[in-house]
Amino acid sequence: MSVEVWTDGACRGNPGPGGWGAVLRWNGHERHLWGGEPTTTNNRMELTAALRALEALKRHCVVDLYTDSEYLRKGILEWLPNWKRRQWRTASRTPVKNADLWQLLDALSQQHDVRWHWVKGHSGDPGNELADALANRGIDHFGLKGLRDCAEERISKCAR
Repeated sequence: MSVEVWTDGACRGNPGPGGWGAVLRWNGHERHLWGGEPTTTNNRMELTAALRALEALKRHCVVDLYTDSEYLRKGILEWLPNWKRRQWRTASRTPVKNADLWQLLDALSQQHDVRWHWVKGHSGDPGNELADALANRGIDHFGLKGLRDCAEERISKCAR
């Protein structure tokens, strides 16, 4: 199965209340995922959006994942192999920030054939704009209320 995914994270203050959003499209179906945390960083929300999107896939997929986060894209494609080789240390031998999320994302991305794409944020890409709106919804519903649960909204049939 082939899936297109757009992800985004947002934070009001950094750190501050944050949210994440993901849009999954496949075979004429669309699914929206979103959630948030009361105190987090934008980078953690960017990683969480990709994690939640990949977690939602119940079988092996070819995934085209679009993100406006260079941190996420470069991290997964360029930095991660070196972090793993150095036992989750940076080139300056300091612990990798967000290593817990990177490790989960690494494991999940190996369950699929993921192609990572960068899109410029707030430039009119419909999938990115929707993911951004969902991330901000996550702040409003979860981040500002001090909740940590995630929510999902189904727009049409969702084949699992």
